[in-house]
Amino acid sequence: METGQDEHRVELAVRRIEEALARISAAAEKTPAAVPASISAFVEKHESLRETVATNLRALDELIAELEP
Repeated sequence: METGQDEHRVELAVRRIEEALARISAAAEKTPAAVPASISAFVEKHESLRETVATNLRALDELIAELEP
């Protein structure tokens, strides 16, 4: 069973991940308009992966909430 401290560490880790994703997204938005196709595909893949990570983080949050007493 997780303690309050463990839950706090998980919340901090999730917050750091979300902040990192926000920085990555902001950097991707600064990409020049005339982007070669390979970079454009990379950005699209990044956004897809970002959405997947966000979905999984939400699922993880729900699981943690279910484990709370």
